[in-house]
Amino acid sequence: MEYTLWQRLTVEVLGTAFLVLVGVGSVPAMIIVNGDASPFTGAELGIVSLSFGLVVVATVYAFGHISGNHINPAVTLALAATGKFPWREVPAYLAAQVVGAVLGALAIIAVLGRAASDAGLGVAAYTDEVGAGRAFVAEAIGTFVLVMGIFGAIHRRAPAGFAGLAIGFVVFAAIIPVAPATGASINPARTTGPMIVQSLWGGEVQWEQWPVYVLAEIAGGVAAGLLYTFVSTESRLTAMQAETELTERDRTA
Repeated sequence: MEYTLWQRLTVEVLGTAFLVLVGVGSVPAMIIVNGDASPFTGAELGIVSLSFGLVVVATVYAFGHISGNHINPAVTLALAATGKFPWREVPAYLAAQVVGAVLGALAIIAVLGRAASDAGLGVAAYTDEVGAGRAFVAEAIGTFVLVMGIFGAIHRRAPAGFAGLAIGFVVFAAIIPVAPATGASINPARTTGPMIVQSLWGGEVQWEQWPVYVLAEIAGGVAAGLLYTFVSTESRLTAMQAETELTERDRTA
């Protein structure tokens, strides 16, 4: 079945909104529950990371067959850069993802109230001690790991039916080492949406950090897509053999 562009954009909005509501929303939720402005103890970091991982698993299985469930501009751009997604649809996907992130951040306010904004709304930020250089490297590496995992999970030779779990696990894993440095946004839409809403609610937002996050995430994602495509491209003979094996398997199934 072929889905229309508007159907695919709608689920990109929904998927990104769910990601922000559940994943980003877990950060102010921890702060509100604990009354602590710094939720990243080991256990709490695990809960936040798990929240992101589980909602990604759910959205992959719910929306992956409709839009691909990119829900991340870095993923969309990496797919386009490697010829796996049409460039003409990239602007619409990116816009849908940012809209979804804004709606997800608004949903956090709707659920948790003003206290969510007072707790920072899960806006990703780095300290002066970390600095722009280390923050750029951290976000680039985190996004690189994420996109490499996604490309591997969706490869035609990957075990069928496990992409959602694999992607959810790599999200969970990538956040843990990066979050103490930058909050582990690893997603330009997730970076942007909460910043917009926090600004609208009068909260403090360090917009000068926005380019560091977004450029690092795009660079890391595209680099991962290009590298994975290079290392996973089969020779013509190997590809023909694989196609024959798949055909024979289908005949005997």
